[in-house]
Amino acid sequence: MRLKKFLIASTVVFFAIGFASCKKDNNSNTSADTTTETKMQADDQAFFSNETDIATNDVNASIDINGGSYNQTPAGINSPILSLPCDATITVDTTSNPRTITINYNGNNCNLTRKRTGSVVVSFAPAFKWGTAQAQLTVKFVNFKVIRNVDGKSIVINGTRTITNVSGGLLKNLATLDSIEHKIDDTNMSITFDNGAQRTWETHFTRVFTYNNGIVISTTGNISGKNRFNDDFSCTILHPLVIEQGCDFRLVSGQAEHTGPKVNATITFGLDTNGNPVNSCPLLFYLKVAFTGSNGNTLSYLLPY
Repeated sequence: MRLKKFLIASTVVFFAIGFASCKKDNNSNTSADTTTETKMQADDQAFFSNETDIATNDVNASIDINGGSYNQTPAGINSPILSLPCDATITVDTTSNPRTITINYNGNNCNLTRKRTGSVVVSFAPAFKWGTAQAQLTVKFVNFKVIRNVDGKSIVINGTRTITNVSGGLLKNLATLDSIEHKIDDTNMSITFDNGAQRTWETHFTRVFTYNNGIVISTTGNISGKNRFNDDFSCTILHPLVIEQGCDFRLVSGQAEHTGPKVNATITFGLDTNGNPVNSCPLLFYLKVAFTGSNGNTLSYLLPY
């Protein structure tokens, strides 16, 4: 489904940081080690964020397609917004306490971009109603391994994510609602990289879904922890990252800041070729990256996306 494009688009911010670390001129004395570390950190962040977001999308699809809870009217058919994953089997347990939905990934390469194994277990109370304000899901990642086809890079994720339906409402009914707000919290997510390094990351995101001639998603929040090189980092969304269905689920505006021991960068989205904000849906958007080199000089440039 096209909604998945917003998950992919949201990772542009992290790849932009990688490009920033590789952009040099005669005034920059950024070292090769700094460039390598920053680029790899950007890719690691993008990989983790993209894959956990897509798995969260699978969770939302499983909940919506099963009617939001077993105490609400079943959807009956696939939601018009979300679809079930093509590389997993889903098992529903309506007798245990807590109730569970288990998504077991089978390693199929049905989307041609990744192979996933392991499982995601969704837990909720017997009286749970996902459409109710402040309803909360516990999502446990169990040896959730993703292998990226393009380069064979992999990560293994273990830990628990909490999703809170702050406003209430179901995404399949978004057109009839003012908005839906979801809060996503990971306080102790373990990531094992393909070099064997294991780190713990913390993320806090808020996604607000609205409808304006199509779905509009505004995301705020931050991610932090130690990278595979054991250096502290953080990435904070300064202005909401906005994705619009009317622009084919593309990222149309927003700003984020990456802070680390080697490179700090600010990335602004939704610009034209002159670096000015645009209010239409052009063939190409541009982002502006501004960062400080190791000698304190400030550089900036525009990059299409």
